[in-house]
Amino acid sequence: MDRTRPLNLLLAGVLAAGGIVALAPVVHAADTELARNGGFESGLDGWSCTAGSGTVVTSPVHSGTKALRATPAGSDNARCSQTVTVRPNSTYTLSGWVRGSYVYLGASGTGTGDVSAWTQSAPDWQKLATTFTTGASTTSLTLYTHGWYGTGAYHADDLSLLGPGGDPVQPPATPTGLTAGSPTATAVTLTWPAVPGATSYKVYRDGVLVATVTGTSYTAAGLAPGTSYGFQVSAANSAGESAKSATVSVTTTSGGGTPGGDLPAHALVGYLHTSFANGSGYTRMADVPDSWDVINLAFGEPTSVTSGDIRFSLCPATECPNVESPADFKAAVKAKQAAGKKVLISIGGQNGQVQLSTTAARDTFVTSVSKIIDEYGLDGLDIDFEGHSLSLQTGDTDFRNPTSPVIVNLIQAVRTLKAKYGAKFVLTMAPETFFVQLGYQYYGSGPWGGQDPRAGAYLPVIHALRDDLTLLHVQDYNSGSVMGLDNQYHSMGGADFHIAMTDMLLTGFPVAGNTDRVFPALRPDQVAIGLPASTQAGNGHTTPAEVNKALNCLTRKTDCGTYQTHGTWPGLRGLMTWSVNWDRYNGWEFSRNFDAYRWS
Repeated sequence: MDRTRPLNLLLAGVLAAGGIVALAPVVHAADTELARNGGFESGLDGWSCTAGSGTVVTSPVHSGTKALRATPAGSDNARCSQTVTVRPNSTYTLSGWVRGSYVYLGASGTGTGDVSAWTQSAPDWQKLATTFTTGASTTSLTLYTHGWYGTGAYHADDLSLLGPGGDPVQPPATPTGLTAGSPTATAVTLTWPAVPGATSYKVYRDGVLVATVTGTSYTAAGLAPGTSYGFQVSAANSAGESAKSATVSVTTTSGGGTPGGDLPAHALVGYLHTSFANGSGYTRMADVPDSWDVINLAFGEPTSVTSGDIRFSLCPATECPNVESPADFKAAVKAKQAAGKKVLISIGGQNGQVQLSTTAARDTFVTSVSKIIDEYGLDGLDIDFEGHSLSLQTGDTDFRNPTSPVIVNLIQAVRTLKAKYGAKFVLTMAPETFFVQLGYQYYGSGPWGGQDPRAGAYLPVIHALRDDLTLLHVQDYNSGSVMGLDNQYHSMGGADFHIAMTDMLLTGFPVAGNTDRVFPALRPDQVAIGLPASTQAGNGHTTPAEVNKALNCLTRKTDCGTYQTHGTWPGLRGLMTWSVNWDRYNGWEFSRNFDAYRWS
């Protein structure tokens, strides 16, 4: 993303380009080196880098054998920092050597104003230096280096802060008051009071370190249903780590497994054009082959964008001459269910914008969707909200605690439906990558505003409903390039895209690069890969051979190409396609390939 840089930074670049270089002041004998591991010879010891952006490399280096390499990604500028103790009313010199474009070296919390030096372009090692005087009550400050948004990796080495040392930092006290919220089948939220002097906290599960956070809360996800766990937390700073807190015992609820019940271990999901033909021809419910385990009726649509009033009817005979009668359709639904298939109403689609912006619309949504489910005897609901249905209001920045009405009302509506129909209620979702995986880089309008408020907007819905979610099948098509967990962009149409996008769902990821706000991994039985059934069905068609490569990589870790997944998931649920009709139009190529694939 392009960003406007302040005028003073541009002027600084002009001065540097003109050869005007500020001379560092003389260092007095009493000055000492305060930066810890400034040459990165001990790895990242003493340093903390945002979003996992920093790593230590052996080439290029300015001196010694190692240097820092950090890579900006999305809204993260790859900031690496450490906190040091200083003396009030004292003068310090900060310096370091850097390579790359738009590299910054600075200090914050000085008590007299943040300072920094930077370079617009340093193809080889270039020294940055600045001086400052601490405030009357300043006893600690933060050193940092970072790059710029949308630029490549930068390198830093031999970072130094010279000046009078402060009083030695003491490790923080042991946290007290660790408490656990109400656990679900797979997650629990932990909270604790802040500890003076702590810069981070380490969370332990059954004695094993599972997370390091800077805030005073953590959501432990991916837990097993009906299982007891013991959690502890410690406080840390540059001087070390405190003892662990008293253990808090948590037992997850027993409501695990796949909500909505008895799907086969590997399922095929397809959308059936029920209310329209869309150029692919109408397919009667009774004519859908047994290959399809979940059939989503496309679509229930609102009477207006904000009404919440969802209506569904069969395709008119003028458009679909071979449409069955409502009675025959309902009988065919029952026959599918008798054969173990699930039939759902899918709400939304490309043309069905749904914005539940009021509680009245929320309640109407529940009533109207219930009416459709009851009339046709359906098994549940598929949420296919696209376009501008979901967006995040300015200031709604935490996917764990959404505040935007269209998000909150949708979550409440689905929970009401789930409560009404019980454990057998099947809930699936089919968001586009823009609303899910793009959240790794961008979330809503962003910290500066100006971003698309729809970016990542499905994440709070998925997260809030994860214990009720049967299947998430993100549409890996009609998509732009998306950054994966390897911080590389991936494009649709081949196995690589499906591998990278699915790996994100099964691994979890920091939202907008914020390591304190990690979207937890979903269970593999909750995830299916969404693809178009033919070249006519959508952009990003993937050949059967490439589909099989993606499945091989995710379930066996073979045929992965250059992408390295963060696990192997033989329990991956299966595939979704748009659509049953387009697959029939294409000679059933997609479903036949699924039937022939050997999962083990």
